[in-house]
Amino acid sequence: MMKKLVYLASAVFAVAFLGLTSCSAPSPKVNARAVPERMDDFIFENDYYCFRIYGKALEGRPTAPGVDFWAKNCDTLVAEGRYELYKKGGDASYHKDYGNGRDCYKVGVSLGAGASSPFISDTLRFPATNYRSYEILSSSPKKAVFVLHYPEWEVCGYTIALDKKLTVEAGKRFCEVEDCYTFSGPGETLDIAAGIFRHQEEDVLEDLTEPDRIAIWERASDLSGGPEDGLIGVAVVMQDAADSKVAAGHSLLIKPVKSGEKLNYYLSAVWSKYDVPSAQDWFKIVKDFQPACSR
Repeated sequence: MMKKLVYLASAVFAVAFLGLTSCSAPSPKVNARAVPERMDDFIFENDYYCFRIYGKALEGRPTAPGVDFWAKNCDTLVAEGRYELYKKGGDASYHKDYGNGRDCYKVGVSLGAGASSPFISDTLRFPATNYRSYEILSSSPKKAVFVLHYPEWEVCGYTIALDKKLTVEAGKRFCEVEDCYTFSGPGETLDIAAGIFRHQEEDVLEDLTEPDRIAIWERASDLSGGPEDGLIGVAVVMQDAADSKVAAGHSLLIKPVKSGEKLNYYLSAVWSKYDVPSAQDWFKIVKDFQPACSR
């Protein structure tokens, strides 16, 4: 009898163990990493959005401090597959849509889809380089936190450096940004503008400018992979902004900061071929967004 009980217990344990080990790990909903195989990009993505920021290898082509947006029409991660297309070369390109979206957003020398920069004498004073180093502070299938470091540059009598911290979290439509500018120069504070590049004014179909949030709805700006009939929405929210305006070819939120003071804001972007089909839908999401819940 005892042998039967031992055998039965062993069998139950074996079944339970096999059941546990056969359960696959949940699919990641977040990806954030440096991509040295593609000109030092840093990609960050969740189930809502996919962005990248340019690194050293792209400096001078031109140096592009802005945030690039990759349009997608699914809640799965797409960046790694698109970099595989890049490695294939030839006719393969992430500027073409193979079913889950494409890169149809052009950054140029701008803030792109939500970067920030000193704003001096009504002019954006971009960093002299792209990001040069990074730290991944935490990484899991549902959340990643990382910092991009921009070395010192000199402009208008100031010496300025930037540490840009970003938090990417599954299930949240907006990405949290915490910028820390350290500087010395003629003033105790420095105006910093976070904003959105307005590509061609005739392509900006609708926009939203409120004291603490800005958004645009525009045509695709990079047609190198073919014509694009989808539309792109971009937004930035800064709760304690001192000013909001359209200037220097951008929609901007501006705040004066002291050296070492944290500047917090949120960015997001959407493609009309996924779950936000119209400007009205997009602007409602932006207006309803409250950073406390980060959705």
